Amino acid sequence: MSEIMRPMSFEQLLNWTLTEYKENGTVFGERHPYHADSKFNRTIFGRDLETPIGPAAGPNTQLTQNIIAAYYTGSRFFELKTVQVMDGDELAACINRPCIKADDECYNCEWSTELFVPQAMEEYIKAWFLLKVISKEFGLGSMDGFQFNISVGYDLAGIKSEKVDTFLNTMQHAQDSEIFKHCKAYLLEHVDLFEKVTAEDIESISGDICNSVTISTLHGCPPEEIEKIAMYLITEKGFHTFIKCNPTLLGYEYARKTMDDMGYDYIAFGDFHFKDDLQYEDAVPMLNRLIAVCQERNLEFGVKITNTFPVDVKQNELPSEEMYMSGKSLYPLSISVANMLARDFGGKLRISYSGGADFHNIEGIIDAGIWPVTMATTILKPGGYDRLCQIAGLLEKEGVVFTGIDAAKTEKLVEEAKTSPYHVKAVKPLPSRKINKQVPLIDCFIAPCKEGCPIHQDITTYLQLVEAGKYEEAMDVITEKNPLPFITGTICAHACMGKCTRNFYESPVHIREMKLEAAQNGYEALMNKLTAPAITKEGKAAVIGGGPAGMAAAYFLRRAGMAVTVFEKNDALGGVVRHVIPEFRIPGTSIDKDAALLEKMGVEVRLNTEVKDTAALKAEGFTTVILAVGASEPGVLRLEQGEAKNALEFLADFKANDGKLDIGKNVVVIGGGNTAMDTARAAKRTTGVEHVYLVYRRTKRYMPADEEELVMAVEDGVEFMELLSPVKLENGKLICEVMVLGDMDASGRRGVVKTGELKEIPADTVIAAVGEKVPTALYEANGINVNDRGRALVNEETLETNVENVYVVGDGLGGPATVVEGIRDGLKAAQAVIGETLVRDFDAETDEAVVYERKGNLEDVREDSTEAKRCLNCAGICENCKEVCPNRANVAIKVPGLEKHQIIHVDYMCNECGNCKSFCPYDSAPYLDKFTLFMDENDMADSKNQGFTVLDKDAVHCKVRFCGEILDWTLGEETKIPEALQKVMETVCKDYTYLLR
Repeated sequence: MSEIMRPMSFEQLLNWTLTEYKENGTVFGERHPYHADSKFNRTIFGRDLETPIGPAAGPNTQLTQNIIAAYYTGSRFFELKTVQVMDGDELAACINRPCIKADDECYNCEWSTELFVPQAMEEYIKAWFLLKVISKEFGLGSMDGFQFNISVGYDLAGIKSEKVDTFLNTMQHAQDSEIFKHCKAYLLEHVDLFEKVTAEDIESISGDICNSVTISTLHGCPPEEIEKIAMYLITEKGFHTFIKCNPTLLGYEYARKTMDDMGYDYIAFGDFHFKDDLQYEDAVPMLNRLIAVCQERNLEFGVKITNTFPVDVKQNELPSEEMYMSGKSLYPLSISVANMLARDFGGKLRISYSGGADFHNIEGIIDAGIWPVTMATTILKPGGYDRLCQIAGLLEKEGVVFTGIDAAKTEKLVEEAKTSPYHVKAVKPLPSRKINKQVPLIDCFIAPCKEGCPIHQDITTYLQLVEAGKYEEAMDVITEKNPLPFITGTICAHACMGKCTRNFYESPVHIREMKLEAAQNGYEALMNKLTAPAITKEGKAAVIGGGPAGMAAAYFLRRAGMAVTVFEKNDALGGVVRHVIPEFRIPGTSIDKDAALLEKMGVEVRLNTEVKDTAALKAEGFTTVILAVGASEPGVLRLEQGEAKNALEFLADFKANDGKLDIGKNVVVIGGGNTAMDTARAAKRTTGVEHVYLVYRRTKRYMPADEEELVMAVEDGVEFMELLSPVKLENGKLICEVMVLGDMDASGRRGVVKTGELKEIPADTVIAAVGEKVPTALYEANGINVNDRGRALVNEETLETNVENVYVVGDGLGGPATVVEGIRDGLKAAQAVIGETLVRDFDAETDEAVVYERKGNLEDVREDSTEAKRCLNCAGICENCKEVCPNRANVAIKVPGLEKHQIIHVDYMCNECGNCKSFCPYDSAPYLDKFTLFMDENDMADSKNQGFTVLDKDAVHCKVRFCGEILDWTLGEETKIPEALQKVMETVCKDYTYLLR
């Protein structure tokens, strides 16, 4: 049953670890081993520590395999998942599933180990032994180079309970426990499995596992209870002790203002936790008392920052009412608590840190004297545990001894956090990274960038060619599906980049810029070899409108061998891109090159020719007419008084007159889309204009404009006037009604509520960018049926109208859209006319070694590395679900006869945290939707997943659920089960027996 984790035996864990390493050079799927050097050792709690980092108490320290994966990749300080008196089934029943959402800032609604306390203890002791032996066997470091830190909560009575007390005592001195004896005996009996580990090494493994503890307290735990717990663990148990402190120490006002200023205004939390939790004025004297008690006993004492920050569920993030926030948004609060304590304790209070630590900030944290540092959110993202190896490498410094915390450095970290692009929230809500498809059982690897592109450009392929300097070949790939490489390389809305897996690392691969690089370097070679194809198709096509959609339709039709004429009413091709979008966005020379490519293909172009009668064209001998006339009807903004200028008219005038217009000093632009941003930026460049105000009834976050366009407007000095609704224009002022944001709906969009308050904005000219409309009258005049919104009714597959051989494409079909959507329409219509598929795919080559080396490593754009080198080639190797699973429950296997690695889900290792769902590029949840290996028939019966359980691995005999049916299958028998799935099950039985229980 998926939500119930079944710990593996020590024997299975050892077999899995050694076998996988021997056969694949990996450990639980991790490919970046960290080899520690003793010269970088530090000391804490009287023991060595090879690196000052590790996983925080949470999903990454709950099971033995999690701890092994973290150690292999560079962790040496392990804050084990919290244990408490409530455990096992009782606690698991309290956790809503899914319980983790880490796609940007992280949220969770789980808190302690879901195992029974004795099980948790066994997991940690098994991990203790396995880390000891693999450290030497795999050459990862010293057998004594890591430390376990136990975490307990949440009240003194629970900590004193028999099972938690037994846990504490055993973790201190485990020599006499049954699990310790079993692990040691098994290793000694099987010492022949090792090449480097000896019997003496195994005998030397100490049972003194933990000498430190971190106290976790629930929100609202009174200070006297916290102090009692600490005193008990210090004086009666003799632990070096950390107490977890929460950001609530900062006070509600500071936390709220910080979140609001950094763009997290949508994160909702009340002030009651700040009132009920430990108060700072109580914390300081309590901490001083505990410091003194520890000093008397030669024990180390400190605080752990941070515990959790509870926030309200407002957008169905998780199936609970309250959840705990962590990651990038928690960092500015956590580091603020650290700074406050460093300042007020003169740097003498030791701080163990968590709360948004990652590759981008960890050097600064540790350089300030704050360590050890434990992490969760960053290793819950693609790259997973492998991210730790790169982080560990950053921290290799000799002779580091804790002498205190530098308050000046922590204060600097606070200020940097508040403006860091890695912690400030994006201006706009993040686009969905999902593609609208269900994950298949087999061959699920896919390039999200390609799927997100309306024309399915072979992006990973041309990125590889650009990286290799093969620009001509890259242009061959690009122009196979895209006849406008310069236009799309400059102003494409790049939906591809919104889907890029690299977004979960640091920033997307700048795909658009790579296309432009290919165009700039490969254009001449392409033009030199292009020739107009022979006319091999019957009939002639007329394309009315020379914008992107019309240019694309003409290109594809002509390339397919049909005679094509483009009729353009203006003096040059390019449509809105040419005549409206300002020159500072895209130079005319770029548009000229795309137009020249079209003409080189043999397309006839008739400029300054407006056509309104499709029947007349047919009478002239054209057999096909494609209307690509754009959305040319101006949208109307109705004011109670005064009139607004239309945005497209203004932009055309601006471009025609090179910005030399008389529109006054103060200009108001109304709207929040991309056209509004272009309009505002053009107005800023208009002669005599001093102020440009952009008025919108919501805030920036809810404007429809692309974030890139919005940010450029801000950088140009456009003054955003948010939460205003225009009413009337009089006496050189635009009168607006002040609005306030209402509640969020499930989509995350907030409504607006009128306040009745008015505000005046100086306005010599008001320009309305409120959307353009399709030319309904033109359609009706040509007998084309329209819907109640005046849009042409077309066959969605072909874009043909009710008038035979007349098609509608581009903005004129559905209203203003993107250039690449216009290309998509042009291709769709051209393929319908020709009756053939007119483009082909180019598959990228997959160099596994190169791809796996890139995975887990964060890297911004650098001078010595092209953007293309940041591509993760997801179409060849994705494995996001494998990488982000804390428990390693999604496994990639090599199946003979199948080209790509295959993902199977291992049911007994999964607790349905749901993290893989966030990062699967499909609109799916791998833990529910991938082919699943069940431990036994009972577990299979408790699940609805398609999958199998092995009844006899030698005979390859399995019980299988496929398409809702339960089948009994043995290799070689006739079956309805697809051959690829048969191969998967055969491979598990023969090559991955360590997966079987």
